[in-house]
Amino acid sequence: MPDAKVQVAALAEVGELVGHQNSIYEATAPVVVYVAGILDHPAAMSLRAYGDVPVRATLLSWLFSTVCDASDEIVGRIEQYFPGFRARDTTVSAFRELRPVLYRAVEPFLEDDHEDVREAAVLAALVLAEHPALAGHRDRLAVYARRILETLGDDDSGRRVAWKVLEAWGHDLTGVAPPREETWDWGPHSDGRGDLEPPF
Repeated sequence: MPDAKVQVAALAEVGELVGHQNSIYEATAPVVVYVAGILDHPAAMSLRAYGDVPVRATLLSWLFSTVCDASDEIVGRIEQYFPGFRARDTTVSAFRELRPVLYRAVEPFLEDDHEDVREAAVLAALVLAEHPALAGHRDRLAVYARRILETLGDDDSGRRVAWKVLEAWGHDLTGVAPPREETWDWGPHSDGRGDLEPPF
């Protein structure tokens, strides 16, 4: 079984190449599909060197981070400055169409025994369920989202995702403190080339 340190280091290296500066490239999709495909491999339950966290949690967290880069919110913001960013023939659009496939890989871990695996799976599933084909899963996922709101701190990005998803799905959030807004300073003052050009 591969050493957990090697597994995590490999993911970090690959992640930097296919998701450099939080962008989606042509190489991102096949790597994400591969990572989703090995989530249930026995080696994914190797424990990282620190914190007794399974490598599977790291894989799911990376998936969550990557699909966030193609979420409705982020893509919508970018399209304000780059019209056509999510047109049907773009790399981002093709990546977003993979969401049902990725969801099927993530779903088995929504009730995982390990808290870190479970939390990462829920967060990834919440973002993936933005896809219209996954609308039927949203009521179930809303229960998990509310658990996230109850357990994560105000500054946790996962709590912000859960809150935004429930808001977008029309759930009543009366009495639930909204998350702190993250800064978004990438706008018209930047041509965005550093975020849109592949790093290789």
